Amino acid sequence: MNARIVPDARGVEHLARQIKMTGRAYPLFDIAQMILQKPERHSIAFSVKKKPDGAVAQPLFVCALDDSLWLSEDEVVAHVLRQHFATFYQAERTATEPPKGKYTFVAQCGMSGIIFGPPNYHDYQNRVRQTHAERFARMPFEVYKARIKIVRDEEVVKKWVEDQSWKTEYVCLNVPEPLKLGNMQAVERHFRETHAATILKPVEVHTLTGLACRNLRCRELARLARNAVDEQRRFPLQLATTLSQQFASHGLQFFKVNRTVTHVSVARPHFLDVEASPISESIKRIVNFINANAKCTRRKLVETLAPTPPPPPPPPVPAVESVPAEPAPAAAAAAPTEGSAPVPAPPAAPPPAPEAPQPTAAQTEVIADLHWLIHQGHVIEFANGVLETAKKPLPKPPPKPAPKAEEKPAEAAPEAPAAAEAVPPPSAEPAQASGEGAPSPACAVPEADVAPGSCEAVPGPNCAVAEVEAASLPPSEAESSTPAAAPTNETVA
Repeated sequence: MNARIVPDARGVEHLARQIKMTGRAYPLFDIAQMILQKPERHSIAFSVKKKPDGAVAQPLFVCALDDSLWLSEDEVVAHVLRQHFATFYQAERTATEPPKGKYTFVAQCGMSGIIFGPPNYHDYQNRVRQTHAERFARMPFEVYKARIKIVRDEEVVKKWVEDQSWKTEYVCLNVPEPLKLGNMQAVERHFRETHAATILKPVEVHTLTGLACRNLRCRELARLARNAVDEQRRFPLQLATTLSQQFASHGLQFFKVNRTVTHVSVARPHFLDVEASPISESIKRIVNFINANAKCTRRKLVETLAPTPPPPPPPPVPAVESVPAEPAPAAAAAAPTEGSAPVPAPPAAPPPAPEAPQPTAAQTEVIADLHWLIHQGHVIEFANGVLETAKKPLPKPPPKPAPKAEEKPAEAAPEAPAAAEAVPPPSAEPAQASGEGAPSPACAVPEADVAPGSCEAVPGPNCAVAEVEAASLPPSEAESSTPAAAPTNETVA
């Protein structure tokens, strides 16, 4: 069986919306670890494996009553008769004659306490084998028989005799004609013939939520789910690859930091030449400030370029001379007399809550310009709040000349026209002169302008996300992006 972890689609949509709103770049593998922390954030897709001839190596069955997953029909039938018995059958007990004879001892299961009766009783062997198959199937039958003990307690013997004085029959429900069955073997046989076809569904792929996988009743599937989660917690490569596909469908971009950590953001790093580009002075000030201040944050940038004005001083309180005045008649009447209860003073009004400081017009302009720079890829704001600019990419070294072919004898090879030897391909000279060319054959992902020390445009062979996302990049974007070979950052399409 295969078990693959799938992130919750709604959770990925919320994360993509948050990344677009904030513009920050988040490590892809950290997001994968966050999804693995809680089972409600992911699901597990179980799928069967097939042999070379196309046959299924291990079948997979789903119970239609509770969407539980099983590996065999017998497990599904036992589960339904144990958990959903009242849906199909009803037990009825009727009095009958007790077993004849005098019994002084009975056999009892040493692990479950089930009383089987005397070893010479006619139903003894059937009950022992049924209990072993239903509850202790993993234990060898001979080992289980050794756990059976002989009990000579009168209370235990009396309880067995009372149980045998009643006869249990099972009435079939949801059938056109009434039918009664005498034992559980007949019930199981009737269920397989009547209801199994609609309850048991063989499948090749089935997805369960993380919470449902924690409550799997099939031990083998539960162990497989735990192993899949533990393996991804050590290194979530499979989950990160699935996340990259889902994020790419929401229009997000990928790049590598220091050739190791893959980040997801709204835009790939793109160099902005402040001297040659027609941009405003406020844009130039932001870019130059970030270049001049390492580990600059948004707060530091705004407070430096557009500082908050100091709050105005409180108005002076005018001095009032204390002049004794005669109390007014109403005040005199309201004054408490001797012996009367004092009038409580009115409660003091609570001080007004301080208002949140609003950004000034200059700060709003700086924030708007920074928002544009981030969404264009000229500035990168990481998850820890640090701002970096995309630096100018280094020129790509010219390709090595192809080795010359061995010269053949003059009589064997025809002479080539002289004009064909002197004319190079039409696209070779401009590409070599400008330092631009097609991406390296190791990766077909288009390159982007990046900041040296943080991002590189060409994904290395160890970038599994780049190989997954290369097919999702539109052709127009792949042709328009500029190749870069900076040694520290890689952008993944």
